Amino acid sequence: MEEYHYLNAKKAGAFDAVSSTHYARGGEGAIQLATSVIEACQMKNNFKFLYELNLPIKSKIEIIAKEIYRADSVKYEGTTEEDIENFEKNGFGNLPICIAKTQYSFSHDPKLLGTPNGFVFPIREIRASIGAGFIFPISGDISTMPGLPTRPAYYDIDIDEKGNITGLF
Repeated sequence: MEEYHYLNAKKAGAFDAVSSTHYARGGEGAIQLATSVIEACQMKNNFKFLYELNLPIKSKIEIIAKEIYRADSVKYEGTTEEDIENFEKNGFGNLPICIAKTQYSFSHDPKLLGTPNGFVFPIREIRASIGAGFIFPISGDISTMPGLPTRPAYYDIDIDEKGNITGLF
């Protein structure tokens, strides 16, 4: 059966297909997968952004909204246009864009199922992850995950002799 999956994956254009048994064998069960991932990452590739990185932030957002999400236009809400100006003034305008939106629709609205088109794509907020190297506009009513601190909280969490958990807050 494993041979069948391997051959089908290769036939479909996959770089490789390996079994990973890390869930049963720990790190040893993931060595083959890790090796394959490293090899794939070292290969020359033809990756190209949908837009030129030197375009203004708003242009990059609009290209993504129209070309990928099939929106007619983009509406910038609140202080997003001012925030974009500040990012560009501070030298972050050439960063790539990663739009945060619902996973349930190509649009910002989780109720617009399938492949809707002809809608206005709202940008309600825009943030920058400078260390990670991207700008992320937020569209629609979604919650975002917080970034991790440089020093994770688990360093301060402990259980004392009486079974009390300390260091949570």
